[in-house]
Amino acid sequence: MPELPEVEVVRRGLERWVAHRTVGAVEVLHPRAVRRHLAGGEDFARSLSGHRIGVPSRRGKYMWLPLEDAGQAVLAHLGMSGQLLVQPHDAPDEKHLRIRMRFDDALGTELRFVDQRTFGGLSLHPVDAEGLPDVIAHIARDPLDPLFDDEVFHQALRRRRTTVKRALLDQSLISGVGNIYADEALWRARIHYERPTSGFTRPRTTELLGHVRDVMSEALDVGGTSFDSLYVNVNGESGYFDRSLDAYGREGLPCRRCGTPMRRRPWMNRSSYFCPRCQRPPRGVTPG
Repeated sequence: MPELPEVEVVRRGLERWVAHRTVGAVEVLHPRAVRRHLAGGEDFARSLSGHRIGVPSRRGKYMWLPLEDAGQAVLAHLGMSGQLLVQPHDAPDEKHLRIRMRFDDALGTELRFVDQRTFGGLSLHPVDAEGLPDVIAHIARDPLDPLFDDEVFHQALRRRRTTVKRALLDQSLISGVGNIYADEALWRARIHYERPTSGFTRPRTTELLGHVRDVMSEALDVGGTSFDSLYVNVNGESGYFDRSLDAYGREGLPCRRCGTPMRRRPWMNRSSYFCPRCQRPPRGVTPG
């Protein structure tokens, strides 16, 4: 599933190609693509028509297209395979095209939502005073947000009494971090994924946040991480950060620091990748 860097790459593309354009016709080609819009596909299309799109916004992994002067926004759930593509009107339809949005101008391009697995979708929601869709009001700020408060995060981390990777993936505590970038940041910080958060000092928290920000910024610079053709930007291009990963997906390969073979362990229906030498498990945790 796309994490902060991948979603931000898409957001930037939409800002360039879609912002400040007025919606003309909308076609909903598959009902699952608007299943979170409870009023249905016809209402979704009718509600968007004639509205001008503002600057696309993002918080963590969540992205939305505000409708200027409407008090609403189109929230995009990319899911496992959702793509927002800007295409010429005459481009052939993609096999898994779910929603088409045309604009009331002569630029000749349209916005398409393509989703092979139909886990994602678009939906329309009211926004609060800050312009945030009401259904994601519980989502914390992400570490690249200038208003992210490191001290508040540190105190919440210590109170949460959980383990560090669970905390990093808790979107109500810190948003935008998923399995890939959690493993990468923990490897850089030399922290085992099962380390309890209650023992984190301020310097340790600061160091970890620095690695989280660094790995996300580096991924953003190269377009995010793409393991297959399902994650692409609005022009259909893949990201290249998978070539720079130090931990995720490197089971059996030598640690880039010490040469010890990297390991993978099942974790919460996912996998955790780590170096058994650089990332020593805490007391009470069986060595990986």
